[in-house]
Amino acid sequence: MGNGFGKVAPRTTRGTTNEGGNPIQTLLKCLLASFVFTGILLLLLAFLLFKLSLTEKIVSIAIIVIYVAACFVAGILAGKMLKRRRFLWGLVEGVIYFLVLFVLSIILNGSATVLADSCFTTFILCAGGGTLGGMLS
Repeated sequence: MGNGFGKVAPRTTRGTTNEGGNPIQTLLKCLLASFVFTGILLLLLAFLLFKLSLTEKIVSIAIIVIYVAACFVAGILAGKMLKRRRFLWGLVEGVIYFLVLFVLSIILNGSATVLADSCFTTFILCAGGGTLGGMLS
């Protein structure tokens, strides 16, 4: 394909990364990284809880901040790796993160009652954190 100036226009394939990888694999890698990040931050929170005797309210707020931060990191990674529609890939990461969290909560607790009180809020925070990460990547 010529562009009128003797140069060949580069071909682009919709939905793939610049590295030639699969978007699904990229999303799963970013999701894995966000859960590793979550684990590290939860270990840090457990250490602080042990050393400082934090109140339940502070721990609850810290857990929500950790969820949002993990989704934000996943959104940044997805946006940087996928290069196009960054905010959308960040949103997808946040939603997947929430769904995994929701399913794990049901499996571990036998019901969704733990997330039921703040389920919608947690969903919005995870989706928003991922979207913001994707937009800022």
